Amino acid sequence: MPVIRIDIRKQSMNDRLKKQLIEKLTQTAAGITQIPKIAFSVIINEHDDANYGVGGNTLDKVRNQ
Repeated sequence: MPVIRIDIRKQSMNDRLKKQLIEKLTQTAAGITQIPKIAFSVIINEHDDANYGVGGNTLDKVRNQ
């Protein structure tokens, strides 16, 4: 069973956009691999800005500078 994982910032996408992302990722991957769409799982991992590092600093620190 193929698994597609994507990491995004928390609150950067609403449920409608997540649904659309899952549909498009599944459709594209199934088309390329010729594996049926039903076999795919998509996992969206959401992270706070404090869990992202950019240039040696957390993203929340970078945004506050």
